[in-house]
Parts: sequence; C-alpha cells; structure tokens
Amino acid sequence: MNQTGMKETWGTRLGVILAVTGSAVGLGNFLRFPGLAAKYDGGAFMIPYFIAFLLLGLPIAWTEWAMGRYGGRYGYNSSPGIFRVLWRNRAAPYVGVLAMVVPVMIYMYYVYIEAWCLAYAVRYLFGAMGFENPQQFREFFAKFTGIEEDGAAWAIEGQGVLGSGVFFLVLCFVLNFVLIYRGLSKGIEWFCSWAMPALLVCAVIVLIRVLTLGTPDPQRPELNVLDGLGYMWNPATERLGFLESLRKPEMWMEAAGQIFFSLSVGFGIIITYASYLKSDDDIALSGLTACAGNEFCEVALGGLMIVPAAFVFFGHETLQASESTFALGFVTLPNVFGKLPAGGDLIGFLFFFLLFLAAVTSSLSMLQPAIALLEEGLGLRRRASVAMLGFITAVGSAFVVYFSKDLAALDTIDFWVGTFGIYVLALFQVILFGWILGVDRGFEELDRGAEIRVPRIFKFIIKYVSPAYLLAVFLAWAYQSLFAPPAGKPSRLQAIVENRTVQLSIGMILLVSALFALLIAQSVQRWRATERAAGGDKP
Repeated sequence: MNQTGMKETWGTRLGVILAVTGSAVGLGNFLRFPGLAAKYDGGAFMIPYFIAFLLLGLPIAWTEWAMGRYGGRYGYNSSPGIFRVLWRNRAAPYVGVLAMVVPVMIYMYYVYIEAWCLAYAVRYLFGAMGFENPQQFREFFAKFTGIEEDGAAWAIEGQGVLGSGVFFLVLCFVLNFVLIYRGLSKGIEWFCSWAMPALLVCAVIVLIRVLTLGTPDPQRPELNVLDGLGYMWNPATERLGFLESLRKPEMWMEAAGQIFFSLSVGFGIIITYASYLKSDDDIALSGLTACAGNEFCEVALGGLMIVPAAFVFFGHETLQASESTFALGFVTLPNVFGKLPAGGDLIGFLFFFLLFLAAVTSSLSMLQPAIALLEEGLGLRRRASVAMLGFITAVGSAFVVYFSKDLAALDTIDFWVGTFGIYVLALFQVILFGWILGVDRGFEELDRGAEIRVPRIFKFIIKYVSPAYLLAVFLAWAYQSLFAPPAGKPSRLQAIVENRTVQLSIGMILLVSALFALLIAQSVQRWRATERAAGGDKP
C-alpha cells in the first residue's frame, strides 16, 4: 500500500521486466561469474552452469512469478502473506521469516560493496587511482575496507573523503532509501528504467575497448585477446581435459549457487515484485525475458569483459591465483585499467559506474519485500515503514563495517544467509508450488494471460527434478562447507567455535530473524482480525 492507501502497481510491463532484471543483474554478473569461470577454466564451467539454469534457475523463477501474482490477487504482497494464501497451515507465514531475513541481511553488506563501486568510479573520475603495481592496489583496498583491523574502515585520517568507505556507504544508503520511499513505480521502476540502459551502454563501451586490446605486450604474443577468449570459452585446457574438469563436484555446486545468486531466485524478491501485477498480466514471457536479460548481461557482457582483459596483461596464472572475487574486481582489474595504452581512467570509471548501477538496482529490490510486510502486515504508512527498515539495516551495515578484519562479518552473513538461506528458501518454494499448490493449479496461474506456452515438460521438472537436484546439490555443498572444507581452511562449524566475530554475526542473524518472527506474528493477528470482520472470506 502506498501513502494514499491505494494498492501499488507497476506502471508498465517493460518497467516490471527491467525491475526484475535489475534485481538479478548485479555484482554477481560482473564479478562473481567471471571469477568462477576463471577458477574452473571457463568452458567446462559453462556445462553445469547452463544445466543449473534450465533445471533450477528458470523453473524456480517461473514458480515465483506465478505464486507472487496468485497471492497478489488476494491483496498480499509479502511472502508471509502469500505463503499463507498458498498453504493453509499455521506454520506457513512463519516460513516467510526466511524470505524477510534473506534480502534484508544481504542488503546490509551488499550496500557496502555497492559503496566500494561508487568510490572507485569517483576516484577514477578524478584521477585518484594512479597506482603503479598490484601491491599498491592491494594496500589501498585493504585500508579502504579495513581488512587489517576491526574498526579500521571508520578512519579517514590520511585518506580524505575519497578514501573513506563509510562516506560512500552513507551516500548509497541515502540513495536507496530515497528511491524506496518514492514507491514502486516512481522509485524502483523509474530508476531501473534509465539505470539498466545506462548500464548496458557502459558495458558495451568497456567491452569494445577490451576486444580491441589485441596483443598489448609484443614480447609475450601468447597473451592476446583471442587466447583470452579461448581461455574463457574452450571446454578443454592445457591443465585438464573436458571430462576431467566435469568430474569436479565443487564446480557443479558453485555453478548452481551462481545461478541462484544471479537470477535472484530464493531471495523472496521476485515473488513480491510479481504480486503487484494485475491478474491477467503476462508472467510466462516476462519471466523468461527477465532471465534472458540477466544471462545476456552475465555471459555475453561480464564473461567477455573481465576474464579476457585480465588474461592479456597477466595470463591465466594470475586469474586462477585470485584469492577471491573481491581480489579480482578491486585489485586485479584496476591494475589492468592502469596498464591500458590509452583511456585507462575512463574505462575504469565506466566499469565501476556500471557495477554501481547494477548494485543499486539489486539493493533496491532487497528492500521491497520487508516494506511490503510492514505496510500490509502492520498497517504502517510508507514513511514509517521506510524509517523502521532504515534503522534495522543501518545497524546491520554498521556491524558489517566495524567487524571488517578479514571481512569476517561480511563473509559469515554471506554464507549463512546469502547462500545457505537462499538454498533453503528456494527448496521450500519449489515444493510449495509443485506439491502443495500443485503443478496443475500452478500452471493454470502461469498460463493466465501468457503470451507464450511454457513447455509441459517443466511440470515434471518443477515437481521432481528441481527439488531432487536442489536437495542433492545443497546437501553436498553443505557437507563440504560445514564438515570437509579445502585443506588449510577451517570448517564453518569450527569457525563458529573459534571466531568471536563469527559468533557475533550468527547472533545478529538470529536477532534479525526473531524480530521478523515477531512482526509476522503481529501481522497474522491483524490478517485474522480483518478476515473475521469480512465474514471469514479466505482463499
């Protein structure tokens, strides 16, 4: 509900497609995907990646579109309310705790990374990134993010405003909440309608520059763009054969995780966005279009830009040795831009500005599910709901920024909420659609107003294949992360016992979960009272 008490709706069909695509297109497309592709030698990674897209990503995206619009017909926009409509069980709305915690807590650290992107873009714009070697970029990133010591990110002494991550965090925080306060069509849809085209323009310019690099170092002719593209796309490499690469179980797990993170399925976002549609609005083609748009940005733009650019200057050894996605994005790539024969600062600005735009379209979407609950569940006006959510997320972001040593708080929340929580929520939603609502009723909803006919094979996939695939991948991934980590690294369970910051981060997750459980309990009481007053009319 907006401030006038009228139910919000999307302004245009293109607007909702851009908004959903924007929620999916984010840092995962331009940093996480290239990092995984480089780690697993490119072409081999694309096999489990596209299998996960067809058997998990696209089917679950369609289920979220259908369930969201179904719940929206009964006046619900939040996942707890929609789950209550779909599953007539007292426990149903409380499963929605996860659908609140996942986007809200991801926002708490995602907006901080968003601030890094804005800071780098501004520094490139003002020519303040003139470092000469990877070590200087690494030292700046460590100081800027406070990796070396808890609380270090708050200090700006000797760095100036442009060297303060907290300053840019405040700017991003204000921007996000100004836009979310403006509402669905005037805020989210308006921003995505110009941000997505602008993002594509920036990406195309950077891509053209990368593809015209040729062979920057004549003394190393093997480091050229064509070989960089080959490294990205060839299924076999000098190190491993194609079939040998496919035998890596961790690659299949990370490919599935990337699809979830990339398409925003299991976030509780699409189901909320779809609830604002009219009952006969197309969701089949719109869902496919949003997924295709995301895949274009990820595979055709992100994959063609990042890996070949780093390859031509440093070779595949540096790519495979990158400690993390952050190292690739904020250390290796800035060093690449510094080595460009011409226009390095401009390309650096455009690249990090497109990352910033992609991050904002995603972070905005993370706020709307909680706003929907506060408005429809507690009856709050827009201003009150935005203020309340702003306070909750500000406390969480301050927690992440303060406990910055080795990015421990960020990493812990990302694992337990941004990966573990997404898997659990996605598994529940696909079971809810396939077994509780039923695939036949679900496809009736999917077909209403549809401009394409979803192939009926997806009934079987959604009911049997997706849950089984998801459960198998989830159990294997959870076992590896919790009990059998790579050599030299502690397990996640061991980290809880040994690391105080990890313990505090887990406590923060539980605290936010308890808060949303209380809010949902209050919302359920209000919904029941409304239903009794209306004569018990319930779907």
